[in-house]
Amino acid sequence: MSRKAVVVGAGFGGLSAAALLGREGLEVTVLEKNPEPGGRARVWKQDGFVFDMGPSWYLMPEVFDDFFALFGKRREDYYRLTRLDPCYRVFFGKGEQVDVTPDTAATRRLFETFEPGAGSRLAEYLELARYKYDTAMTDFIYREYRHLFQFFNHKIAMGGLKLDLFSSLDRSVRRFFSDRRARQILEYAMVFLGTSPDNAPALYSMLTHVDLTLGVWYPDGGFGSIVKALERLSVEQGVKFLYDCPVTGYRFAGQRITAVRTPRGELAADLVVCNADYHHADRELLPPELASYSAAWWNRRIVAPTMFVLYLGIAGRVPELVHHNLYFQEDWRRHFHAIFRQPAWPEDPCFYLSCPSKSDPSVAPAGMENLFVLVPVAPGLSDTDDIRESYAAMVIQHVERVTGIAIRDRIKVRRIFSHRDFVADYNAFKGTALGLAHTLGQTAIFRPAARSRKLPNLFYTGQYPHPGVGVPMTLIASRLAVDAALGTDLAAQGRAREARRHGRVSR
Repeated sequence: MSRKAVVVGAGFGGLSAAALLGREGLEVTVLEKNPEPGGRARVWKQDGFVFDMGPSWYLMPEVFDDFFALFGKRREDYYRLTRLDPCYRVFFGKGEQVDVTPDTAATRRLFETFEPGAGSRLAEYLELARYKYDTAMTDFIYREYRHLFQFFNHKIAMGGLKLDLFSSLDRSVRRFFSDRRARQILEYAMVFLGTSPDNAPALYSMLTHVDLTLGVWYPDGGFGSIVKALERLSVEQGVKFLYDCPVTGYRFAGQRITAVRTPRGELAADLVVCNADYHHADRELLPPELASYSAAWWNRRIVAPTMFVLYLGIAGRVPELVHHNLYFQEDWRRHFHAIFRQPAWPEDPCFYLSCPSKSDPSVAPAGMENLFVLVPVAPGLSDTDDIRESYAAMVIQHVERVTGIAIRDRIKVRRIFSHRDFVADYNAFKGTALGLAHTLGQTAIFRPAARSRKLPNLFYTGQYPHPGVGVPMTLIASRLAVDAALGTDLAAQGRAREARRHGRVSR
């Protein structure tokens, strides 16, 4: 008789974990509180517009390809990719904008216009970023950390200076570049890791290798096509899905979960893999004595920003934009200060603006554009109707001023998504969009564990455990969770593939 596994949540973590458990022959049921899969990567459709509600940057394509290869499948049999050129456009204000392209020689020439000698220094910086990325993928990311010495091992001792673990990203970048535009292009990704350049370890400069060298891609049909692909892959492994079925708690026998409780009844479970918000799962679905972490521990965590998001369907075209667009204010420390130090709704905020209809005509009616406007904001802010409406009006006016686009009179579809929506839809801790910030004190062994500390048949995947935030990292987190649950070697296979890819020896 097959062992029964219940997966809580159908985000990328839950979908990937379910497929892996099914691959190992378990009888798997996924329980999802929302009416469709995807979690933060759900799709919203309105009047011919198709909006990806969450992730929109497709990076590290090899991680996705390797995941499908575990099943003897090819990713391209599920969805196709387009490499974006330019990767993104950056607005610096005062009418200045630049395009960052996949051509690294062109990027070096761009940096040379910022300051003399910056082109050659960028080549040096990218080589160091590549080393960090290769080392991390081969030795660190595809590992579960259960005690401190697994993290601070001989690799750290031998390569610690070159890996730059104990310096901040901002300090590291300033050793190479003084021009603020160059620094901002190399540091902006920290927002999507839920931290600031001042607080992120310089190890994360490896993300510059990810976007400037490995490239920025787009899955045809949007991120919803990846959700559909993982759901289909799971069904092919025999996985069953129950939607509109929130988990309300568990039944226990001693120190083990024996069933998962829902409004529809109980499902027997030999093991549970949880992709729900970790704080919600730990502090609200479990009795206090079975929680892995105390309320005080959670309150000491540095919580990543949430996102104030506007989904806008616009009549007419917007030639001023490319697929991915970023605005950096001249002193962006004021924005980070409003997120991490004195939480407040930021004024003159930096923003990210996606226009996927530039690459994919299927996401907007003919002759119209699909806009996704995102402003990182502090978690836990008041989010009343009046506040969000006034902030939306300010953001739209701000975007018009920075980009030169006329928006207000062309809006056909509009939706706001912010703090209270993340709480209502995803049980998000303090309304965060990204979980816990990636600081050194919240990296690897210092993130919430993939294994419950109290219940030997409860495991976690998603953006909270190592390796952390981002869709590729979540796919890897699911390998680690299933390895922990079943004793498989999915992570070791990942390390071996990365070692072959980078010409290294994996241990």
